[in-house]
Amino acid sequence: MKTVSFTQMKDGTKADYDLLAEQEKPYHVLTADRILAELRRQGEDTMSGYKITRMEHGLQSATRAYREEADIDWVVGALLHDIGDGLAPQNHDRFSAEVIRPFVREEVAWTVEHHGIFQMVYYANHYGWDENARDRFKDNIYFRSCADFCERWDQSSFDPDYPTEAVEFFEPMVREVFARKAYDPLHLREGEVVGLPALS
Repeated sequence: MKTVSFTQMKDGTKADYDLLAEQEKPYHVLTADRILAELRRQGEDTMSGYKITRMEHGLQSATRAYREEADIDWVVGALLHDIGDGLAPQNHDRFSAEVIRPFVREEVAWTVEHHGIFQMVYYANHYGWDENARDRFKDNIYFRSCADFCERWDQSSFDPDYPTEAVEFFEPMVREVFARKAYDPLHLREGEVVGLPALS
């Protein structure tokens, strides 16, 4: 395999950087594979204490979103909203958002980025923390989307008896989303509020 000529980036030539751009293409194509592998890993290496694994929590959140007829961005966002738990347990929400941000609607990435603070409404009082910390975002256009996401799909998805779809069910959706052109305005839809599907 060809390699660049430099040992310091500042010494790279146009040919070096053209080579890297070409070498990165097949690596980018495999992004969905790496994400699905990390999701499966969360089924084996997980935080203890919960009734289900982190993988099962993501699957259950996504299953709820799918069954409520949410669009693909919401379903994949629900599936991967805790994908950062393994490497960034103290800021997993922001880590997870950065994984999906180039490929999904801004509303979904913002929701994933902020779901940690929004979830505090359910438990912060038990630690003496501010359960209304999310109120600092009251004026944000995505506030209601994030609050609804947490109520309907996140905080409710720790049930070992809930009939949850398998990773394989969501795999085509993950592949479709991560095959998109990164940061394409067509998919980012900045400033647009779709919200969660209306409940019947």
